[in-house]
Amino acid sequence: MPRAVTGHQAIESRPGASPPCGLSEAEAQARLLAEGPNELPRSGRRTPLRIAVEVMREPMLALLLGGGAVYLLLGDLQEALILLCFATLSIAITIVQEARTERVLEALRDLTSPR
Repeated sequence: MPRAVTGHQAIESRPGASPPCGLSEAEAQARLLAEGPNELPRSGRRTPLRIAVEVMREPMLALLLGGGAVYLLLGDLQEALILLCFATLSIAITIVQEARTERVLEALRDLTSPR
């Protein structure tokens, strides 16, 4: 069972742990060396440019852009512009949403990291 979902009874019954005072200093150091610090993993922060590149690789967006190109080749400028405007709007909304998500995740990491 993953450590994140084990109850306190299971943790207290582990070797080296005692309920009233927790781990000894030596056991805490040994676990720190064996398992690493008690913090969420950090991934590199994604810049808006990196997010835009990831969005451009999505198949649905490629389909929209391809459809706009086909309309341009067929000479229907109005339909092409409408489709390309919607694709651009979709890219912009996704970049804004993803950037906000990155900031929220960073704030959550800061809140949950032990001090």
